[in-house]
Amino acid sequence: MTEILDEGPFYHGTKADLQVGDVLRAGFSSNYDEKIIMNHVYFTALADGAGLAAELARGTNPARVYQIEPTGLFENDPNVTDKKFKGNPTRSYRSSAPLKIVAEIKDWKRPDPAVLKIWQEKLKRSDKGEILN
Repeated sequence: MTEILDEGPFYHGTKADLQVGDVLRAGFSSNYDEKIIMNHVYFTALADGAGLAAELARGTNPARVYQIEPTGLFENDPNVTDKKFKGNPTRSYRSSAPLKIVAEIKDWKRPDPAVLKIWQEKLKRSDKGEILN
């Protein structure tokens, strides 16, 4: 794909403790279900959206949002694009190429606890580790 989908900046949310220069790669367990091996790495152009993903991720570390740089081609995330929302209002993407960490973002808006609880319940009901919207 050579079409520019979004200029960014781009973000990835996780509970992993990463450093600038680290890379995120496909082929590892999902942030949401350790039994699922991911073929892509997912990211968004919305820091708060990455923050929600980080809050929902498995683990006991604090939720973190990293600014990332795709190192290869990427596409609209088909889990949300047109399948659940017309177009790509969540500005969600995926890539099979690594994503390079360029900064940790500290000023993202944390989700309201009641909203977070609703998302956590949805995730518990899912047996596929799917992205829930």
